[in-house]
Amino acid sequence: MPRPRTRDYTELRLELVDAAGRLLTSEGPAALSTRRVAQEVGVSTTAVYSLFGDKGGLVRAMFLAGFDRLTAAFDALPVTADPVADLLALGAAYRASALANPHLYDLMFGRPIPEFQPTPDDLAQIQPSMDTLLRTVTRCLDAGAFAEADPEAVAVHLNALVHGLSSLELRGALGPTTRADELWTAALAATMRGYATR
Repeated sequence: MPRPRTRDYTELRLELVDAAGRLLTSEGPAALSTRRVAQEVGVSTTAVYSLFGDKGGLVRAMFLAGFDRLTAAFDALPVTADPVADLLALGAAYRASALANPHLYDLMFGRPIPEFQPTPDDLAQIQPSMDTLLRTVTRCLDAGAFAEADPEAVAVHLNALVHGLSSLELRGALGPTTRADELWTAALAATMRGYATR
């Protein structure tokens, strides 16, 4: 009889992070204990402590994992000769990442666990996703696709737009997928037109 397959360090970390995120989303912060997370994955609490140190370390890993996945989604996109198309692709990638990781989304952008506060090192680690957005906005400005504007202000505005749409969609407020598609397309198209004619 073959021996049971054992999970490696990276795989187990991911399983624990995702299990913790699902518990947080479905049952709230009170359900998020190292014992409960370990039970969900079928390991001992010792595994949780050895990988994350404590519950705080697990929460930090959940926070960073959400941004790692968003950054990976951005990095997977090609850079083309059309910066506006690239900017729209970032919006689509943001949406897809949110829909794929709803169990991490609130922790990334909200404070469902009040005692968790990202450290300066955490904030530096999540900066690449915003840097990608800022670079793409700057390309739109440099190419003349957008009227003159402060690139950082534009990036913050666009980030707020896609965050708001994603938050509404995750809560079912945009309706079925076909309706959500229409609302996303209309909002992004109107925003692109607005920046082109400012």
